[in-house]
Amino acid sequence: MTHALGIRENLRPFLEQLLQVFFVGLTIGLQRTVIPALAETEFGVARGSMLALFGFIVSFGIVKGAMNFVSGRISERVGRKRVLIWGWLAALPIPFIILWAPSWGWIVAANVLLGVNQGFCWSMTVTGKMDIVRADQRGIATGVNEFAGYGAVALAGLLTGYLASSFDPRLSLFAFGLVVTLFGLAAALLAYTETQPFARAEAARHKAGTVTGPRARFVKGPEHPTSGQIFALITWQNRSFMALSQAGSVEKFVDALVWALVPVFLIGRGASLIEIGWITGIYGFVWGGSQLWTGPLSDRIGRKGRSSWAFSSARRVCWPSRS
Repeated sequence: MTHALGIRENLRPFLEQLLQVFFVGLTIGLQRTVIPALAETEFGVARGSMLALFGFIVSFGIVKGAMNFVSGRISERVGRKRVLIWGWLAALPIPFIILWAPSWGWIVAANVLLGVNQGFCWSMTVTGKMDIVRADQRGIATGVNEFAGYGAVALAGLLTGYLASSFDPRLSLFAFGLVVTLFGLAAALLAYTETQPFARAEAARHKAGTVTGPRARFVKGPEHPTSGQIFALITWQNRSFMALSQAGSVEKFVDALVWALVPVFLIGRGASLIEIGWITGIYGFVWGGSQLWTGPLSDRIGRKGRSSWAFSSARRVCWPSRS
């Protein structure tokens, strides 16, 4: 097998990756609308207890961040498919915890498992696409991936809002979550092509000097770096990697604020779960939909200029000029 790279050349595994990230997005969206909005009435969180709400988000973020790093490292040894399956197995208890949770601490525990699920599963969809596309297609591949994932987050938030308004909230979340998790696991087992051989074949071509097309500018370092060496390189030793890490952290911080504060704010203003689902859904759809043009654009003009423009725009919105 030649392991030729390209979206067209590997359309089936590319679509399999999209199916996976869609299911992962639905799993995240399960906890985006209803659970924060019903923290007080269903799970006993005291009114105005932001510490409890942010504990819910922080537990997810810390675990997800750690699992992103761990899953990437492990997948180099055992393959992408096995890590993906482990991520779905971690998600299986989440619907049952939501159904039977006697207190908010159980919901925090469910969010820890959600962090493992996303850190393993979403990361493998991105990694898998990078394995099989050409260097000049990585922007569009990532953009389509984010559109499928965040579109699903928005869709799940909207659907669970409708379900929780029409039926028992816990039972609705349980049924929705269990169906999505089982379908995601089944797809990982039955309809997922292992992409690690593509990455190894590309690395071998780079080493042999037979690569055609755009060539990556590799950072100098040991041929087989340890996990500690990789962590140090990404976080502070290399300025470009450090900037990317900081930008990603800021972006995820903003997303966490939306996750934690918007449903609680709206429920306090008398909004229904359906209305909250639409508002948070629009946010997710715009985020995901914008990736469909920013991803391909980055393949043409690069990543740095677009990131700088985005942060400059955000600064002007948050801190407008007083002149």
